[in-house]
Amino acid sequence: MKKNLLLRLVTEKGCKRYDFKKLIDKDRPTEERNCPEHGAYTATNFLGEHWTACPKCLEILQEKQEEESLQKQKEAALEREQLKWKAKINGAAIPERFKDRTLDSYIARTTGQKKALAFSKEYAENFDQVMKEGRSAIFVGKPGTGKTHLAIGIALEIIKQQRSPVFVTVQRLIRRVKDSWHTKNETESEVVDVFASPDLLILDEVGVQFGSEFEKQMLFDVLNERYEKLKPSILLSNIPREQLSDYLGERVTDRLRENGGKMIGFDWDSYRKGS
Repeated sequence: MKKNLLLRLVTEKGCKRYDFKKLIDKDRPTEERNCPEHGAYTATNFLGEHWTACPKCLEILQEKQEEESLQKQKEAALEREQLKWKAKINGAAIPERFKDRTLDSYIARTTGQKKALAFSKEYAENFDQVMKEGRSAIFVGKPGTGKTHLAIGIALEIIKQQRSPVFVTVQRLIRRVKDSWHTKNETESEVVDVFASPDLLILDEVGVQFGSEFEKQMLFDVLNERYEKLKPSILLSNIPREQLSDYLGERVTDRLRENGGKMIGFDWDSYRKGS
């Protein structure tokens, strides 16, 4: 036989693995038998009433078992990758509602929508260069125009590149800072570091309501820390550009626009109105 002679011998009472060559070399009874599928073959009596089966049948069985084993390994590997993917998405704190918002699923009909999609694809595809430059972006415009969809789409793409994005609203970031005042588990500076460390920070609902000077200072601390580390950020806001600039302040706005950082306008009607 061309294949390894270590075959799984099939008998009427079950399957075991034996060294077929050793069985033949020993002085054991043999007899000529006929396989309905492959014709005549020499069977060897190796234990009591147990005889070796048709070598060709055994070869086919082994190939089938090897194929099934390989398929199971592939399925197990795929399952592990899916679990890793889910863990990365959960680690990015992407809300359940938005976990399927890919760049490919974004519907771009108008010129503005197509430009926003093209920017997002370029940003994700060239994220290594984005990281080198620390190039940030601001998505600003009406609610329901797809800002979060595109930002999440970017996050999902860079996860595939083994990068670490984090999505958070400004309110949640500020709440976590304030919570640190009442616990020993995390300090204020550690909270800032948590959001300054990811490869990409997506800050949603920027300027929903004009916060206190403390809140603005905390936002500056996080974004400035990221700026100094060349860590890009994407800010999402529903308020007009002028109000957003007032909310962020000149220092933050300048840093976000440095090295080619852009403000992308989403000035079309809400998708939700058409649904």
